[in-house]
This record gives sequence, structure tokens and C-alpha cells, in this order.
Amino acid sequence: MTLIAIDGRAGAGKTTLAAKFMDELSHNATVNLIHMDDLYDGWNNALGERLTLTLEKIIKAHQLQLRCEIEIFNWKAMSFDSTQVIEPADILIVEGVGAGQRVVRDAGATLYWLDIEAHVGIARVLQRDGNQIAQAMKQWQIDQEIHFLSDKTRENAQHIQSS
Repeated sequence: MTLIAIDGRAGAGKTTLAAKFMDELSHNATVNLIHMDDLYDGWNNALGERLTLTLEKIIKAHQLQLRCEIEIFNWKAMSFDSTQVIEPADILIVEGVGAGQRVVRDAGATLYWLDIEAHVGIARVLQRDGNQIAQAMKQWQIDQEIHFLSDKTRENAQHIQSS
């Protein structure tokens, strides 16, 4: 069973790279793709203990080849309001800010880090998602940097790419 994590600042292209991996790898294996946006507990609690516990649950199920049910966050309602069942697969790809945190690395993940200048990343996000999240994204940039520094995510990546 293979575990791939794709991490980096907001707007770096993590989702695009994950989709490419999914497309390429799914020809010869079963692949699950987890988007961190579905797991975050809103803007203020996104990178906290709940996220780590959810990742632990997903990874343990993947390692044991068991199905797993997770809660999905609805960004319009700003609450968890649905669930998703993850069936066993040969490969698990986790992408998004926080995907490469220690619990994922400790499980043997291959970590891809995508570098991008913060101002370029935020411009991409706002172009994609709209200026209505500009204030939240300013705080998100601070929160993600604090997370990356304390977790040493980039320093532990096996592969580093510039966007």
C-alpha cells in the first residue's frame, strides 16, 4: 500500500498535481484521493488536533485495508454536514495544506512539497475562489506558516518542486 502526501502553501498547485497522479496511477491500481479542504474544521480550527486525528484514522484504515467513514466540511454552511466512505485502495493520495504533517510522514508517506511565494499563492486562490475570502486568506497564510515551521514539513519532503 502506497501513501503519497502533497503539501505546500495555498495556491501552490497541490490539487492539480494530485489530479495528475490520480490519472496516471489509476491505470494500474486503485487510488483514493483525499482533499484536505474536505477535512478542515473551518478557517479557525483547520490545522488543529481534529485534523490530525482524522488523518490518523484515514491512514490506519488504509494500512489495514479497511473502509473508513469521515466527516466532510461544508464551507457554505461552515459545518460538518455529510460523510464520505473511503473504500480500501492500493494507493492513498492526501493533498492540501497539512497533508504532509508528521502523522502522515510517520506512516511512511512519500511527501511532495510545492514551493510558491506567498503573494503569488494568495493571488491564485483569490482568482479561483473569489475576493470574498480575502480576509480569511490573510489569516490562513499566517496559520499555515506557523504550522509549516512547527511541523518542519518542507524540511521533511522527499521531493520539492517550485510552482
